[in-house]
Amino acid sequence: MANLDLGLIGNCNISALVDKNARIVWCCLPRFDGDPVFHQLLGSESGNPDDGAFTIEMPGLKSTEQFYVPNTAILKTVLHAESGSVEVTDFIPRFYKRNRPFRPKTLIRTVTVKDGSPRIRVRIKPRFRYGAVQPQITSGSNHIRFVGPDMTTRVTTDAPVDYVLEETVFNLTEPIHFVMGPDETLTDSPFNIARDFEEQTTVYWKNWSGRLALQPEWQEAVIRAAITLKLCSYEPTGAIVAAMTTSIPEAPGTGRNWDYRYCWVRDAYFVIRALTSLSAGRTLENYYRWIMNIVASSDGHIQPVYGIALEKDLFESTAASLPGFQSKSGVDNRPVRVGNQAYEHFQHDTYGNLILGAAQAFIDKRLLTRAGVDDFRRLEHVGEQAFKLYDVPDAGIWELRNRARVHTSSSVMCWAACDRLAKLASYVGEHDRVAFWRERAELIRHKIVTCAWSDKRKAFVESFGGEHLDASVLLMGELGFIDGQDPRFLSTVTQLEKVLGRGPFMMRYEAADDFGLPETAFNICAFWRLDALARTGKREEAREIFQSLLNARNHLGLMSEDTDPVTGAAWGNFPQTYSMVGIINGATRLSKPWEAFV
Repeated sequence: MANLDLGLIGNCNISALVDKNARIVWCCLPRFDGDPVFHQLLGSESGNPDDGAFTIEMPGLKSTEQFYVPNTAILKTVLHAESGSVEVTDFIPRFYKRNRPFRPKTLIRTVTVKDGSPRIRVRIKPRFRYGAVQPQITSGSNHIRFVGPDMTTRVTTDAPVDYVLEETVFNLTEPIHFVMGPDETLTDSPFNIARDFEEQTTVYWKNWSGRLALQPEWQEAVIRAAITLKLCSYEPTGAIVAAMTTSIPEAPGTGRNWDYRYCWVRDAYFVIRALTSLSAGRTLENYYRWIMNIVASSDGHIQPVYGIALEKDLFESTAASLPGFQSKSGVDNRPVRVGNQAYEHFQHDTYGNLILGAAQAFIDKRLLTRAGVDDFRRLEHVGEQAFKLYDVPDAGIWELRNRARVHTSSSVMCWAACDRLAKLASYVGEHDRVAFWRERAELIRHKIVTCAWSDKRKAFVESFGGEHLDASVLLMGELGFIDGQDPRFLSTVTQLEKVLGRGPFMMRYEAADDFGLPETAFNICAFWRLDALARTGKREEAREIFQSLLNARNHLGLMSEDTDPVTGAAWGNFPQTYSMVGIINGATRLSKPWEAFV
């Protein structure tokens, strides 16, 4: 049965997910939000567990190991059987060639003998149009072509093509290589390409990781989180997807299935902030270009989510040919959604997230392209919308589909938009605008502390005049809206822990939504809790919770969106950028300083 014990490989252009048995079970082409030619993560119409997967199978498989080459996105899976052991190396090439990024839409697999006389079977079964269309298959002496209605992909290999086509079990006596990509003839042998690309990709990732600015503790966790966030950036445009998958439910049988293969302005801001805290500034530059294209094309309204190439219309439909995640478990985890209706929402925190995401481009002198006065004036139009809408009902940070309120977190982000514009005005020399934006920020602040505080709950609540608790108000401290020692914030943290805390985990909110009461904990809320505890002086408690959250990662250090607080099972789309951001932020805030170790 499918689970989220998966490894991510990618090159900021395409990606794939590999399970513990070395099966590629998810890969969308020609980009992150494309057709999942390997889709076994969400099942198959035939019910055959090999359909929609690229499998290296060992008869009599006994055990497996899986790990990344340290500080890289190169994944290795070792399969042990009675006949012997093999090592499968999976990666997607990424390095510099001719002074520019080389990131082909190509997957590379190498299978080598570890010990014994192993026997293997290779099954390559892509499908098209979300599993509905089987490919036409043609072959040559060293390649197999999979022809679909919209694309053709080619696998070139030095393995016996007849064995691959017939799915024959054969003795592995020497390394074999698979290069899967566009329908083009390779310029060299699969052996030479796989070896050369692996060497150069290893150098690229080790150099990239080696430039990260790290705190002394939890470095392996932070490096893996940083590489994962990097892989979630679509470098051709600068967009950052929320996750690589669609329709992994937040909890089984709930219908809370969403397509996260798009760029949310909110999520991307948190990614940018986390990566720039580690001195990974190139992703910021790329994202800045993406959001300024949104600002330039906007009529005032900013959508909460866009396609990775700035598509505005993300029409939501369902893929009936895919039965859904864990479709054989007896629980109906359909529908499999394509697109996301949230593009139609009014989520007013988006304006603050956009400005926060752009702010560092005005300040950071390391960037090759820095923002200036003209960019500031364009962002002022975004600030005008924030001020106009800070006390207007919206769908909120949790994207409620059938209910609108004046959400506290949205208003706080509108405050942040005005507050940061006041600071940016000073940076760019627009001194007459400093007081203008400060005045607006203070007006919003006064309205929030007046309308979002509940004497009954002794806490800031989820909406103006409301009574329900919501973990998103913890962002008040993180954004600098309120001091961590303010009695109202201290009381809010205490009440949220009592009501929404589930051991080290945290629920999003206590009120039922469009689908009833949430059943699983939302991982980023637990990391917000850590930040709040540290701000209120409970640093050691925060460190203990942080370690518990790290233990909830999968075997490769990756996290999904949600965790069942009772069973510890991972749910929700994967890997979730929000969760990986939380790992970086938690380690950065809670690590002991270098002086404590040297």
